[in-house]
Amino acid sequence: MNPFMHLVVATIAFLATHYVSSTPLRVKLVGALGEKPYLGLYSLVAFATLGWMIFAYYRAPSMTLWYVPALRYVPLVLMPIVLILIVCGLLTRNPTLVGQERLFKSEDPARGIVRVTRHPLMWSIALWAASHILARGDAASVLFFGSFLVLALSGTLLIDHRKAATLGADWMRFAGVTSNLPFAAIAAGRNVLKLAEIGWIKPLIGIALYIAVLLLHPHLFGARPY
Repeated sequence: MNPFMHLVVATIAFLATHYVSSTPLRVKLVGALGEKPYLGLYSLVAFATLGWMIFAYYRAPSMTLWYVPALRYVPLVLMPIVLILIVCGLLTRNPTLVGQERLFKSEDPARGIVRVTRHPLMWSIALWAASHILARGDAASVLFFGSFLVLALSGTLLIDHRKAATLGADWMRFAGVTSNLPFAAIAAGRNVLKLAEIGWIKPLIGIALYIAVLLLHPHLFGARPY
């Protein structure tokens, strides 16, 4: 198979795997396997297709679509934000995460980074992907990183739709004080930014991770970050 077509097929498999959870097939699989076995199988297949796509990406030919030297610095600017969002997203209680639905009934379900966006992890992936598309400028990177960009942004909408359909009033109360788009709820006056809830430790961890990734990038990914 042509190396670029190999990447196309791997990318389609990766995306298809992740969109299963938003189709009626998920209900059938959960009914047949049970919730935990389904999640285990889903994770296994997701990681397998991710590994396949990475393998295909590193073997795809280089076909330059644009070359703008200044764009190579975009990840250097955005990656600190990305890693802070990741750390805050992982270390903040968020009702939208799998298994955390009980938090919708809490008195204040939107705290910390969730006041900024109810999907900090998804937006971190989107910013990471978009910055690397701009910096790389080749067809394989547009396909590879573009799949993460599409998956992350569409994922925020699919999660919102699924939660709204299943949680009713609890979701409406939560959605009323939060936003998908970062800072939209704050700008609209439906919430306020409380930096004290985020603290300084999480952003500091994010910055430390950024420095580590910057130093290790050539060894981990085979490419200089600048």
